[in-house]
Amino acid sequence: MRTLIRAGALSAVAAVTLFSAPAHATDDTYTVQLRQSLPRTSTTDDGGAPQEGREECPGIPDGQDGWHFVLPGNSTDFVKLKVTFEPGGQQVVTDFGPPSDKHAYVGSAPEAKLTSAVAEVKGGDLELFNLSHTCPVEDTTPGTESPTASPSPSVSASASPTPDETNGEEPTASPSTSPSEGVVAGASPAAPGGDSEGDLAETGNGAPVGLLSAAAAVLLGAGGYLVFRRRKA
Repeated sequence: MRTLIRAGALSAVAAVTLFSAPAHATDDTYTVQLRQSLPRTSTTDDGGAPQEGREECPGIPDGQDGWHFVLPGNSTDFVKLKVTFEPGGQQVVTDFGPPSDKHAYVGSAPEAKLTSAVAEVKGGDLELFNLSHTCPVEDTTPGTESPTASPSPSVSASASPTPDETNGEEPTASPSTSPSEGVVAGASPAAPGGDSEGDLAETGNGAPVGLLSAAAAVLLGAGGYLVFRRRKA
């Protein structure tokens, strides 16, 4: 009877010991938090993680920021890594390396903020893991060139008013003047030393108007004289 009691007591102790053991001791996995403070971007300069060239984040596209997470020591490996970016949302990473499963690489939108990072690991006895370094997107924006000033369109010296601007009437052309002499266009200048009356218009046969007028006066006078003599006779 005593033997049976002792056997039952040992079984109870073994059961209690089994169920009270740490969770990661049974399945060999547990979770750890990121050592660096959050939120942060790939270019945060607080001494928490250096910035490296693109070749230090293998597998990350050129248009994304690269993040390299690493586990301390050599006895612990990643099983699952959950990271959350703003913008971008949550990513679950289950493919690790190179060179081993203690390294994890994640890509994000340029200048996105890392707001959360939790790792599920196996082996060792860690409490924190590290952000080793970041690989920000390289700035490939070409230099801004000063715009070339376009030549100003030529402006005409004067514009003739349209019929609409003169209430439907045709505009009167202003006489243009010669900038050197100031003479009204269309007027013939007086010949040097000549008489201004020599500029009078001529008839179709080339006779001056003054001579024709004098001849007409003579004819009218002769006609009047003949009429006067007939009446007197």
